[in-house]
Amino acid sequence: MANALYTRLQATANRLITSYGQTGTVKRLTPPDPVTGGDPVPVDHTAKLVPMGYTAREIDGTVIQAGDVQVYISSVGLAIEPTVGDLVVTANGKQYRVVNGDPNNYDGVTNVVFIVQGRTAA
Repeated sequence: MANALYTRLQATANRLITSYGQTGTVKRLTPPDPVTGGDPVPVDHTAKLVPMGYTAREIDGTVIQAGDVQVYISSVGLAIEPTVGDLVVTANGKQYRVVNGDPNNYDGVTNVVFIVQGRTAA
């Protein structure tokens, strides 16, 4: 059962991201059918998000590299949970690959907000 506190936090996070963020997409490649084969199919999921840079103190050169961004993604209305390997395409046209993520799911039911580490996709 969802905790009312986390439901309120989710609503607050969604409101702030919608007000101050931008519309982007989370692109996931669906694997080909194991029987018939084929190519992976990219599926875009529209999302509200806020990309934010890391501070110089947080950049260590290994886990967090120069150019990495934190992307706060609203969980409201998002059909998937962003995972490592997904592409986050921001509205300004930059494309980032998810290299680390945190669903902020404290009660095991409600994803409050997705915070992912994005690295420029090559």
